[in-house]
Amino acid sequence: MKPFLDRIRSIFPARKKSEAEQPADVSAVNEPATSPRKEKKADRFSIISWAVTFVLVAGLLAGTLYYKSTLPPVVVTVPSGATQEASSGTGEIALADPGASVDGSGLFPTIFRKLQVKTNFPERPRYDPELYRVVRGDSMYRIAENFKIKSETILYVNDQLEDNPHSLRPGMELTIPPLDGLYYTWKEGDTFETVAKEFFAEPSDIINFTGNDIDLTDPQVKPGETVFIPDGSRELVNWAAQLPTNARGVNTGTGGANATNSCGGGPVSSGLGWPADDHTLSGNAYGPGHLGIDISAPEGANVYAAGTGVVTMAAGGWNYGYGNVVQIDHGNGYVTVYAHLSSILVSQCQTVGQGSVIGLAGNTGNSFGAHLHFEIRVGGSNINPYDIVQ
Repeated sequence: MKPFLDRIRSIFPARKKSEAEQPADVSAVNEPATSPRKEKKADRFSIISWAVTFVLVAGLLAGTLYYKSTLPPVVVTVPSGATQEASSGTGEIALADPGASVDGSGLFPTIFRKLQVKTNFPERPRYDPELYRVVRGDSMYRIAENFKIKSETILYVNDQLEDNPHSLRPGMELTIPPLDGLYYTWKEGDTFETVAKEFFAEPSDIINFTGNDIDLTDPQVKPGETVFIPDGSRELVNWAAQLPTNARGVNTGTGGANATNSCGGGPVSSGLGWPADDHTLSGNAYGPGHLGIDISAPEGANVYAAGTGVVTMAAGGWNYGYGNVVQIDHGNGYVTVYAHLSSILVSQCQTVGQGSVIGLAGNTGNSFGAHLHFEIRVGGSNINPYDIVQ
């Protein structure tokens, strides 16, 4: 009973005694002597737990360091420019944190990575043709570049172009194949071998092309079906041959079999230069179906004689799509052609010097926007102007 009452008293705070009830002060002289407080002994359980914790942490750290040291070295390529700049003292480049191993042989190898915000997704291969609508400013060369194919491939599969890149017009819809080659409609009696031979391709490429959907266990194509011939090609119409090469005299060696002798002799050029102020191409480069280069030149810009020679042709009109055109025989085996001019400023059989203004750039003939179409011919055959002038 008594312990129970003591617990109840401990719950309620003791009542503060009044001053009358307070015990009287006792002098320190009469205070009984007290013994010093004994120091509390250390808890054995605490000591053991701290020791075990220390051992566990040390073991984990040692295991981590050992695992890192056994990793294969990480080879890091540092740009040579950065190394030279750091060694020459011209700049400061932070390569790694102090103590980190660049070659990956240390405990904490460092891998340098370039921050890339955009994720690169691999392109899926395309097996079907794509339809493209031509817009103003397009050229055969740029369209081919965008689709990662050759410009002649576009000519192969689009009959409306008539094998001529200059037939390109805004609003025209082009069929763009998935890769270089051409489409062919199968005929009665065709075989993979005969078709491949006709278009300079391989029979296995036709059979294995996924877009043709040919059963590999029994490869057959029914007459009337269209198949794609990878890397196939055909002869393109040589529109340059439509415009004859005009030579200036007999036995000059510049005209070829289709040449006409328009003028007498004249000065001989020692070399050829660039025929316009702008040194960039407006679109079509030299290649099959386009045996010249299209040089950027706004309407009315000066066109210059690439070298000294005699003007053998200065004709206005359509001229097989060349429009207003000038030819110059340079007497050294080379004839140059300047097409789509808005104005012609020279006459036939006139002698000109290198750099003389012979006309103004324009958009006449079969042209898609103002530019200068420039050709170089040797013996009546076209060669790449970039091999001669740049």
